[in-house]
Amino acid sequence: MSRIDSAFSSPDRPAFIGYLVGGDPDYHRSLEAARTMLDSGVDILEIGMPFTDPLADGPTIQKAHQRSLDQGMTREKVFRMVSSLRRDYEAPIVLLVYANHLFARGIPEFYRSAAEAGVDGVLVVDLPLEESEEVRREALRNGIDHIFLIAPTTREERLRATIDRATGFIYLISVLGITGARTGISQEVLDLVARITPQSRIPIAVGFGISRPGHVAPLFRAGARAIIVGSAIVDIIGRDFDQGKTGQELAGFIRAMRTACEECVGTD
Repeated sequence: MSRIDSAFSSPDRPAFIGYLVGGDPDYHRSLEAARTMLDSGVDILEIGMPFTDPLADGPTIQKAHQRSLDQGMTREKVFRMVSSLRRDYEAPIVLLVYANHLFARGIPEFYRSAAEAGVDGVLVVDLPLEESEEVRREALRNGIDHIFLIAPTTREERLRATIDRATGFIYLISVLGITGARTGISQEVLDLVARITPQSRIPIAVGFGISRPGHVAPLFRAGARAIIVGSAIVDIIGRDFDQGKTGQELAGFIRAMRTACEECVGTD
């Protein structure tokens, strides 16, 4: 059983996936933020590899990418960050990357480096399904799950093809548009989750806009096996993260979201 499979081994509660941008606000504080997240209860850590043009992301995460790049963060340093975390933690680590990261390094070399660092899964945000086979094959050759995105506009035929090719979990974008914290979960989102999850042989994780403990239970009841929180975490880290006040704020937020996941037990 892979580490990602293990994270989904409890069917009676959703897994909690927490996201940060590697190197934000700088390498050392980003590493400390990741440790805080793992110590406080994320089941899966998702690390965004900083990119100059992260079009899928909203202003909060775009600014995090820029802060990281301004501090000299590179692909190699992200792999080093993963290696450092892997020495102390068994939790799955997933990279969220743009296709340029793969092509700039070379697809085989990228996945070899990721495997050596201890990466469990890679999600390539802007890689179309039709162009994914070489990347998927290289990922699986290196024991890395190839994670796909699906959106509210994904048509049935494409949805089935995506589910057939994905491993690890499916990242379901809950709303159209870019990332960013939102105040509520609409009925349309819950209906979308309820429609898609029965079709998938692997867990569905819901992201984009998840930012409050109260968002968790409705998504779980609709069928989600994980919730993904990004912008709300990145916003805390971006406020001059340290192990003092902002570190405590981050830990408190992670614990609150983890508690919301635990409280789903027996409520489905």
